[in-house]
Amino acid sequence: MMVIVLENAPPRLRGRLAVWLLEVRAGVFVGNYSRKVREMIWDQVAGNLEEGNAVMAWASRDEGGFSFETLGENRRIPCEMDGLRLVSFLPLPDEDEQGECEVDND
Repeated sequence: MMVIVLENAPPRLRGRLAVWLLEVRAGVFVGNYSRKVREMIWDQVAGNLEEGNAVMAWASRDEGGFSFETLGENRRIPCEMDGLRLVSFLPLPDEDEQGECEVDND
């Protein structure tokens, strides 16, 4: 199973994803595809996202039982801690940086 969540994405991208996935809420798409098809769909997101942001999560054999990728600007950023992939929050512009996660730029 895979889930893609879009924010501020152009309508044509949402329409393109609706061909492959079920849009269960505005900007939230779900489906169940092979790795090859999942990567093709993510390439479509990357090529058409423009100023928006996106996250894709899918079932995997990792410790947590899932993996995820992100695109675009967002306060939530993937990071690696003790071998686990987690999510860290960037501080608001007027806050001091307090997180200890190393940013995963993949």
